[in-house]
Amino acid sequence: MPEIQTVDPAVSRAKFDRQIGWFQTQAGAYRAQGCFLIEARFPTAFFIFAPPKIRPQIIGAAVEIDFSNYDLRPPSVVFVDPFTRRPVARKDLLLSMLRRPHLPGTPPGMISVLMQQKALSLSDFLQANSAEHTPFLCMAGVREYHDNPAHSGDSWLLHRGSGEGCLAFILDKIIKYGTGPVEQIQYQFQISVGAMVVPPSAIPE
Repeated sequence: MPEIQTVDPAVSRAKFDRQIGWFQTQAGAYRAQGCFLIEARFPTAFFIFAPPKIRPQIIGAAVEIDFSNYDLRPPSVVFVDPFTRRPVARKDLLLSMLRRPHLPGTPPGMISVLMQQKALSLSDFLQANSAEHTPFLCMAGVREYHDNPAHSGDSWLLHRGSGEGCLAFILDKIIKYGTGPVEQIQYQFQISVGAMVVPPSAIPE
């Protein structure tokens, strides 16, 4: 559910239309990366993501981005079921958004070795209170991040106007750390669960 609109709706709607209009000029480039805009109706936009390296193609994730009170407030990003558009539990979302530490000057081959040896600490931009809760994007520029008490010292107003929180920023992060690196699906039929697999060398920094 979008939050109550307290900013002048005409202001937020104009900024929403500008974000969507920009995306439409870039839709071909995003389609090549597996990102599709399904519906945009103020204040929400509904996107699906398909890992472009997977054959046959699958829907890897779907999000509703809520621009209520934008940009006095950052957008909300909620991972949803692509068919019902209801929020999904973390256990039902196969996607991870892993990030490795920045290691300037380290050869890619060495990074792969360190990853295989589990010598690098990876962080996941997708966080949830439990496997039953809806995951959220744990990054500046996203409403759920700034509303989390653990990030009370990192106000959205410190990031507003920086480019963080715009539509391109959100979509690019989901692609870069989420669906973009995925190269295969791992099935475990005996317990009816699976995972989207990212090879160590493909995890971004």
